[in-house]
Parts: sequence; C-alpha cells; structure tokens
Amino acid sequence: MKTLFTSVILFLSVILCQAQGTGVITGKVIEKITKASLPGATIKLSNGNRYTISSQLGDYEFLKVPEGTYEIEVIYMGYRNQKQTVVVKSGTNAAVNFSLEDSAITMNQVVVMGDRLRGQARALNQQKSKANITNIISSDQVGRFPDANIGEALRRVPGITMQNDQGEARNIIIRGLAPELNSVMLNGDRIPSAEGDNRRVQMDLIPSDMISSIEVNKTLTPDMDADAIGGSVNLVTRASPNGERISATLSSGYNPIRDKALYTGSFVYGNRFANNAIGMVLSGSYNNQNYGSDNVEAVWTKDDFGNTYVEEMDIRKYDVQRVRRSVAAAFDFKIDNNNTIFANAMYNWRDDRENRYRLRMDDIEPIYNASNAITGYTGRLGMQTKGGVDNDRNKMTRLEDQRVQNYSLRGEHLISSGLDMDWSASYSTAREFRPNERYMLFRQGGRPLTFTGTSEFPNFTTTYNTGNAGLNTISENTDLTKESEFGAKLNFRVPLSIIDGQKGRLRFGGRVRIKDKDRNNSFTEYEPLNEDLMPNLGQVPNVFYAGNNFQAGSQYTPGLFAGRSYLAGLNLSNPALFAAEDAASEYLALNYHAKENIYAGYLRFDQDFNAKLSMIAGLRMERTSINYTGNIIQDEEDLTGVRNSRNAYTDWLPSVSFKYQANDDLVLRAAATTALARPNYYALTPFVGTVAGDEEISAGNPDLDATYSYNFDLMAEQYFKSVGIISGGAFYKKLKNFIYTYSDRAYTNTKFAADFPGLANPIPAGEQWAFTQNRNGESVDVLGFEVAVQRQLDFLPGKFLKGFGIYANYTFTKSYAKGVTNSDGEIRDGVTLPGTAPHMLNGSLSWENSRFTARLSANYTASYIDELGSDNFGDVYYDKQFFLDANASVKVSKVARVFAEATNLTNQPLRYYQGFVNQTRQAEYYRPRYNIGVKFDF
Repeated sequence: MKTLFTSVILFLSVILCQAQGTGVITGKVIEKITKASLPGATIKLSNGNRYTISSQLGDYEFLKVPEGTYEIEVIYMGYRNQKQTVVVKSGTNAAVNFSLEDSAITMNQVVVMGDRLRGQARALNQQKSKANITNIISSDQVGRFPDANIGEALRRVPGITMQNDQGEARNIIIRGLAPELNSVMLNGDRIPSAEGDNRRVQMDLIPSDMISSIEVNKTLTPDMDADAIGGSVNLVTRASPNGERISATLSSGYNPIRDKALYTGSFVYGNRFANNAIGMVLSGSYNNQNYGSDNVEAVWTKDDFGNTYVEEMDIRKYDVQRVRRSVAAAFDFKIDNNNTIFANAMYNWRDDRENRYRLRMDDIEPIYNASNAITGYTGRLGMQTKGGVDNDRNKMTRLEDQRVQNYSLRGEHLISSGLDMDWSASYSTAREFRPNERYMLFRQGGRPLTFTGTSEFPNFTTTYNTGNAGLNTISENTDLTKESEFGAKLNFRVPLSIIDGQKGRLRFGGRVRIKDKDRNNSFTEYEPLNEDLMPNLGQVPNVFYAGNNFQAGSQYTPGLFAGRSYLAGLNLSNPALFAAEDAASEYLALNYHAKENIYAGYLRFDQDFNAKLSMIAGLRMERTSINYTGNIIQDEEDLTGVRNSRNAYTDWLPSVSFKYQANDDLVLRAAATTALARPNYYALTPFVGTVAGDEEISAGNPDLDATYSYNFDLMAEQYFKSVGIISGGAFYKKLKNFIYTYSDRAYTNTKFAADFPGLANPIPAGEQWAFTQNRNGESVDVLGFEVAVQRQLDFLPGKFLKGFGIYANYTFTKSYAKGVTNSDGEIRDGVTLPGTAPHMLNGSLSWENSRFTARLSANYTASYIDELGSDNFGDVYYDKQFFLDANASVKVSKVARVFAEATNLTNQPLRYYQGFVNQTRQAEYYRPRYNIGVKFDF
C-alpha cells in the first residue's frame, strides 16, 4: 500500500510539472430563452482533435491547453451551432459561456421548439455524446406519458419491462434480466432496498415528477459500480437552475374498481443568489390513491395416476390506499472558477394501507372411481380478514410504511491545468415498517367440493354455510426491515494521449460502500379465553362480498368475512380476554443481520485514434466482505440456534469499448465488458427453517457465489437534425454461477444429513418433505437485439400531417441455462433464465401543435419464466401483458396547461401460470384509471 501511495504521488507530481505553461478553459452551455442548462453538448477546440462534453449542469472544461488564441464551437442537436474566440494564458482559467438559440433547422425552415422537443433534444444529445451504450429520458419526455412513478416511465425505454404490484410498475427487468441482476442509483449513489429479502429497489416508491432525467446504462465503464449485469439505472434529480423557476401540478382522478378518487400535487422552486454563486432548487410531490384489485390464485399438482388438479385455491378482494410523499433539495456553491461544492437530499415516504379478504380452499383431496379417474373432491374453506389496529396510522388496515432517504455531498476541483479531482460522500437508508398487522381466520372443512371452472378460470363451488365456520386463528405481527449504506468516491482525471494531436484521458479512483441490513419481525397468536366470545363467523360482525363486478368473473364469490372494524377493535393485549402465544416458526427463520463492505479501485484510459474512432479501456477491482447471521428453527415453538457465516472475495473486471462517429449523425458502438450480481441478502443468510406440521424446510445458502458476466454489445445510432433517432443493436451475455431457486418435494433425512451436517435431523425416516433453497447454476447464455425509432414526422406534407410523431422500440431476448437440477439431482434441459422476457415492444403515436398534444401509447411484454420448479410442471411463468394508455393536454395560457390521462385501458391483469399457459396460477385485475389536472410553469 505504501509503495502504491508513493507511486501515485510521484505520478501526480510529474503531471503538475508538465502542466506548466498551460491553462484551462471552462464554461457553461445554456438555452438563450429558458436559461436551462444543456447537458451532452459537444464543445470543440480549434487545436487538433480536442473536444469535451457538457455535464448534467451544462458545465464543461478543457485541461492543459497551451497558451494561445483558440476558437471554440458548440454543437447541439436541434440548436444552431455557436462559436467564440478565447485567449488562454498560462496558469489561468478562461471562462467562456454559451447561450444557444432553441430552434431546429429542418426542411430549410426554422421551427421554434416547444417543451417536448426541448426535452427530447436534451435526452438525445446526452445519449449521443455518452461513451457507453445508454438510453436517456428527460423529465419533459416523462411528462408526455401518463406515468405517475419512475417504474411506469422506465417501461417506455427500449429493452425494459416492469413487474407490477397492485397495478403499478415496481421491479425492473433490463434486457430480459431479472431485477436482482440490475442496479438503481440516485445521482450516482446506490439506493438501498426497503424489502427484507432482496436487493430490489421499489421503482413505484419515487414519483416521476421528482426526477430531472433517467439514465439507463446498458454497458459499464471501469469507473461505474460493477453490480449491474443487465444494466444500471441512474435517477438524476433536479439541479439548481440558472435563474428563478416556479412550477406546480394539481390533479385529481378516478379508479372505478373501488369507486374512489385519486389526488396528486407537486411543486418546484429554484433560483440563484449571491451573484449566481449559490444555486438552490426545492421540489415536492404528494400522491394519494384509493383503489384495489380482484384476485384469483391456484396451485396445481399431479397425482400418481397422471391426473392434474387444483390442490389449493384463493379468491381475494383487496382494498388499497397508497399515499406517496417526496421532497428533495439541491444546492451548489461555486467557490471560484476552480472549485464547486454540491449538496443533495431526497426523502421518499410511502404509506401502503391494505385490507384483504381471502377465501381459501385447501386440503383438497380427489375422489376416485374404479378407473382412478377423479369424480369429485373434498376440502376445507378458510375465510381470512387482513387488517390492523384502529389508530391514526394503521386506520384499521395493514400499514406498510416505506421510507427511503438519500443525503450526499460532493465536490469538483480543478487542481491545476493538468489535473482535476472530484469526490463524493453519501448516506442512504431504507426502512419498511409494518406495525400491528392483524389476521383473523375462520375455517370449516370436511365437505364436498365441485370443480366448476376451467384450467384458465379454475373454480370450486360448495353447498355448506360458511357462517358456521369456527374460529381458527387470530394473530398480530410487527415487521421491521432496515438497510443503510455509506458510500464515498474519489476520482482523478489527467490529460494523457499516446497519439499526437488526439484527445486522451487517464482516470483513476477509489470507491467504498459500507452496507448494513437487519430484519426483525415478531408474530403472536391469540386465543379467546371464552369460547362463546366468537363461536363462529356468523356470530361476529361480518361483511359479505358477492361476485357482482368481480373483475376475474362474476362466478367468483369472495363470500363472508369478519369485518375489518371488528378485527381492529379486538383488545388482544387484555390477558383477561385472550391468551397470547409467541409463534416462533412464523418469523424467527426470517430474521437476520447482514453486514457487507465493498472496496473498489479502477483505471480508465480514454483515447481517440482520429476524429472518428475513440476507445475506453480499463480495469476495475471490487473486494467484497460479508458477515451474515441467521437463525435455526427446528422446534416450531422455539429458536434452536444461531448460525454465522463470513466470506470475502475479489473480482477483477476488465472492459474495453469503442465509439465510431461515422459522420455528424451516425454513431457506431462496440463494447466487451464484465459485471457481477451479488446474491440476495436473505439467500445468503445461514438460516434453516422447519415447519414440521407442513412437512416443509427452507434454508439459506451462505456458500452462494456471486454471478459473474461477460458482456458483448454492438449498437448503431442514426440521429436526425429534427431531433430524432433510429437505432439498432445486438448483445450477448455469458453468466457464470447464476442463482436460481431449487425446489425438492421429495426431500429425505438422508439429503438433509448431507446438506446440513451437525444439525439435528427433523425428517423421520421414510418420509419425504418439501425443501427450497437458492443455489448456483452452471452458466447462462443470453443473447438478443433491440431496435428503436423516435421521430417527429415533419417530412410529411401539410401542416396537419407534420404534427404526427412516433416513438417505438422492440427487444428480443433468448437465454439458455445450464446446471439446473430437478428433485432427483438430474440436469434439466431447455431451461431459460428466470425473468428473461423474449419479446418487449413499446409504441406510441402522437400529434401536437403549439397548443395541443395528444398521445396513444402501448406496451407489450411476452410471457417468461419467473420461478423454476423441480420440473417443467412446477415452473411458474409471468404471463404476457399488453397495456394501452392515452393522454392529452392543451395550453390555456403562457403559464398553464390542462391535461387528461387514462391508463390501463385494456384492463390488463397481472397473471401467472404454472407449467402450461392455460393453467392459471394467479390472475389479478385492477381496471383502468383516469386523471385530469393542470400544470403551471412560471
């Protein structure tokens, strides 16, 4: 380490000495009318092939410029080029600012751009100037679609599909790769996960109006975090404007599934002070939605005679309220021309309140005739109410309180004309708190069931009265998951070229991430001391839900349930009324503590070979150290023991990428990179959980290896001066040690003894239990291609036709997995990687003029495997989805625009199927949503 430190000091000393007799050129590129910063601008210097790209704030700099007089030119798609002359003196910083006219020259006409084209120009200029393969959408582009959260906006990006929760886009899949193989950042800092068992960032937690732009990096450079095999999403918040800005949005909507209203409001205020040395922007958002969903679920099985039937089925009715609050602040302090400090803060808080009424038919046993054909069934019914206590927070519902915070401080410093440095420090936290969550279950069984449905719409009917169902369980749980991450970066950049007259840069730096995650749940069951207090379901305050307007079909009747107010009002803490019992088997195996430290360093070398061809080559090293603690539950009533696991490993990640600027509008890219994906937190936890009553065992796997990926990408991008693009590319990924969920429904005591030596064996000899655990597969090959087009059809004749625009993209992905075993330990053939959607398609058709805009948008994702079973029959698939949305707006004054939106016009359900497309595993419906409001921009 001492030798390395000495070498760095000597290297920097040489660079500083070589910088004598040179100066620096810095400046900012903004719009002339709106004063908005223009990121992604190309700034050229009349001295060989020297150029640079403006930052997110529109800033740029040239290092180590020899004394002399130069001409600087700024090129920005959709804007007129601009030139200025500058004199550079030794040891000085020459500041040159540009103010570009916001107009595009198309078809020999000057067209003044509106908000949409300005946002599209900013996004495409950044995408064009990026060194890696990237998709960028700006806040103005997000506003063109009826997208309430970041997940909905991301669904429009080529190669991205989203998994939904209660009708809202939540988990991101990039190029067919599951959420665990992707990363999400806020202003370059990692966002921790509020969920207890994985690393996923809930994309529906952050409102779309809190973000300035979204960067989707599909290839990595050495200075970027490596844990992003599918891609890395960077959410860029609003930066300080170049003058005063005030904007606000107010809207209200309607969701017919529960006949409730929706409310949204947001604001932005920004300005500069102290002779523009201090910048500030404050923003906030509030969203309150009352809605719900209608749900049907089924679990399929096969008997020894080859008959397929439903062994468990649910009919569920959800009532949901989601309240999102988000506030953010950004400051910049320009100390002088060489030093600037930035501070950012963001706080997101979502309350998710839910009541669920679930009719479950389980313990279903077939009745056979002499030919072993099924002639009927017997089973039991369970009527469960889900809610919470009656207070100001729970409001008689299950409350899921999720909060994510991020605070960062960073600096940019010009040390000399030949060296600049930037640094950052950030602290982020995520928390999910579910206090006083209550369940009340009544059961009645031993009666015949009649299967009256189909495999696509499974259903049972019965003739007995559920009002006679007896009380089974009352429970209350409180769950708490917390994650924190401290991160710090230090980066240096120096001019270094191995080709005279060509641009070259050497970047190097370090990175540290300190992560801590803890899940601490509790679960208590209650039994009334007086059996007459609640003798059966019919004798307690209850509610009945018929099948009228049930979205899965009126043949489904949720039925009779204990009322939510009755459940909320039970005085469970009164020992004179209820006996309490801690239910260890329900939560102890879920609790864990995880510490994870990541240390990284990198070298990145940028070199232009000529005016058209450039290269980035480099190496990144990441050292991961983990310390996990989990629980062993082999007695359902108590904690048997605690297990601890430690591990440390180092990954070396080389990469090289090329960019070829064939002409002003055609860009060709190629990249060979490496990346990794660390296992989910809970998957690494050394827990063993046994539920003897259900004959089930689940276990963590501290021996899991991180998935390592080799990635190869090609991309061609043709840009239009009228602010558009057509692009196409192919990609191939080779994943080593991918992670999948192993399931064995014939797990024996012999297998347990081999997997867990030294632990008491809970499985009696001769019995077969169900076992699940995450394991490493051998490898996966992922290949695919994507095409995209985005263009205003201004080449069409007539003013009306010129108002049309298109936005469309298609992605194809195919995967081949090796090393997946079935319950007998045999290798399965023809297995695909879970989460790999083969077809993804986005399309929209718009029309606009200076006052009016209308857009019809579609999104399609083909079905894909979501969870591997022990064989083909047990595999679970996420079914195809087709969404149709529409929105329109009209400008009613210089500062106000009225808009209307409609989403999910196809009433697309969330549907899973098991084994075969016609075997429904889950079908959940939400109905369309409608919204109308007004936007102000002063």
